[in-house]
Amino acid sequence: MSVALGLSVPAHTAHAVSVSLPKWQDNVGYEEGEQRVVNAMISGYPRFFIHLSIRRLATVCEQKYAVGNEQCMLFPARHIAEECRDFIRRRSQSDDIQPRLVHLFICPEDVQPTPANTADLHIVLIPAEAFGLAREFWQHTGLGISSRLADKCLSLLPDESKPSPPARPPARTHNRHYSVKGAAAALRPSTSPTISYDIPKGVPTTTPPTTDLLSSDHTTYLEERYGRNLPLSAAESAKRALRRRIAGTLIRDNYGDGDCGDEPCAGLETVKTGPSSRGVKSVTEDDVYLYPGGMAAIWSAHKLLRETRPEGKSVCFGFPYTDTLKILQKWGPGAHFFGSGLDSDIDSLEDLLSSSSNNNNDNNTSATPPILALFTEFPSNPLLRSANLPRLRQLADKYNFILVVDETIGNFVNVDVLPYADIVASSLTKVFSGASNVMGGSLVLNPNSKHYPLLKSHLSKTYIDTYFYEDAIYLERNSRDFQHRISLIDKNTESICDYLRSRSVVGGCTDPDAAIKEVFYPKYVTTENYNLCRTSNNTGGSRGGYGGLFSLTFTSPLASSTFFDNLPCQKGPSLGTNFTLACPYTVLAHYGEMEWAEGWGVERGLVRVSVGLDLVCPGSGGEEGKEGLWEGFVDAVRKAEEVVRGERGRSEGRIF
Repeated sequence: MSVALGLSVPAHTAHAVSVSLPKWQDNVGYEEGEQRVVNAMISGYPRFFIHLSIRRLATVCEQKYAVGNEQCMLFPARHIAEECRDFIRRRSQSDDIQPRLVHLFICPEDVQPTPANTADLHIVLIPAEAFGLAREFWQHTGLGISSRLADKCLSLLPDESKPSPPARPPARTHNRHYSVKGAAAALRPSTSPTISYDIPKGVPTTTPPTTDLLSSDHTTYLEERYGRNLPLSAAESAKRALRRRIAGTLIRDNYGDGDCGDEPCAGLETVKTGPSSRGVKSVTEDDVYLYPGGMAAIWSAHKLLRETRPEGKSVCFGFPYTDTLKILQKWGPGAHFFGSGLDSDIDSLEDLLSSSSNNNNDNNTSATPPILALFTEFPSNPLLRSANLPRLRQLADKYNFILVVDETIGNFVNVDVLPYADIVASSLTKVFSGASNVMGGSLVLNPNSKHYPLLKSHLSKTYIDTYFYEDAIYLERNSRDFQHRISLIDKNTESICDYLRSRSVVGGCTDPDAAIKEVFYPKYVTTENYNLCRTSNNTGGSRGGYGGLFSLTFTSPLASSTFFDNLPCQKGPSLGTNFTLACPYTVLAHYGEMEWAEGWGVERGLVRVSVGLDLVCPGSGGEEGKEGLWEGFVDAVRKAEEVVRGERGRSEGRIF
């Protein structure tokens, strides 16, 4: 069963990635700033909800450095702080908005500075009226400081400088993601500057229960004492292990098998590696770049291309996760949006490219590509559509643009997209980690791409690793068994989707009380395109699966909310978790633009489900008690169909 409203998912997890929103109306209240929901929130998805530790650290920084009504955003490196400042200046279009940068080096007195006992913090101080723009940058880029880094900074500060967690400002009557007005002041001592927070995803009115979280020292002790985590001194080895896993070059990826000392076997300098299993054998760990999150990887890919290629619009192909499109629209000259992502859109794209190329020739600028790059997800979130990558590759070669593929949903256990892409991005926060307690992202350059020398050369000069070492330690631990977990999740998902589709209108169900309209899943949606990239086992074993994510639409709004409310799994944002996680996706991602989303087939009643290890098909030999979640899905369908039956009866004038 799901945890209580507003608590972390997983429960009792200090750096949880998700938050519990167990009922449909809770999600609506979350978006509208309803006090009942807002007051319960002590956690949230990190790019939408400022973690309590980060807010405590921001309070310290504002008390020390803010002038007047300034508020601050915190970043791990100067170049990111400068990007935030420049974004605010450009978007505000006001000479009066002049963010300030402060570099804070934290080191306790009377100690010899080392990486373990010091911290670098880069502070952007913003006039309160422009703080919403800073929140846009925080959300879209995912480049803000990690909550674990905030904890480290707080641990190094003298006790007298550490405030209590700030109180929740009074809830507003409506909550828009980027509102910059109406934020109330947080409670402060009368001698401190007045500081306000405009947090569109809600924060608590009271200090969260201390029993829900372990202290940082206690957590570190438990992780290292029982061998689940590496010691912090092994962070570089952990990052090397991560890059090798992502590159697919490990011959053997075992931890504790042999005398590895304090390092993961996968991260040892001397560990045996081989040709990549990613579909491009020449890929190595040196072609993999780590970032603080998946959106940070997407944003960085776009930045890389804008710095190395002629300026131009990009293409967003297929309906993407919301921030990908926002990045392409807000940095650079904008984007062409082909929201369906179907083969017919490729026809329209080719018309655009041909027309632009002809115009360039007329203007004697044939060397300029008609577009900068094309970004696509494989498959897409939430409609699980897969683009025809071979055909997009042909267009990229013909018209000289970069093809960037986000493989987060498919994941490289199931699909080989690298042979068709110049750059592959992924959110490691999702199934690669699975534990929902750490953020991470990656970029992989394709060495076979004709653009590789230019991209590689530029990254070699400009890439700065800002991925916090403690996060890398957790991600390394979580990802050791990712291939085995993905295989189990694939099987669970295919089983439950086959059942749900049998109860859907599109799947052929003729029951007049059918509640499910359609199941969006790569097995049923653009399957030919997905199969073009499915991994194969050279030893004759099974091919890659269809992934762990699917979406459902319903025959009535009440059927949708009834199904969701009766699901016995965890409810909240994110996906790719080891446990089954559901959300009313359109409500959470597009609440202020539902009509626009519906125009692209993303219905407002859509429910997205990320299947975990806990959903086991009956009779599959799963662990005792786990079949209850499968039965819970069956029961949720039954209750949704009862609602449809009642609605149909009332419309026909029958009395129940």
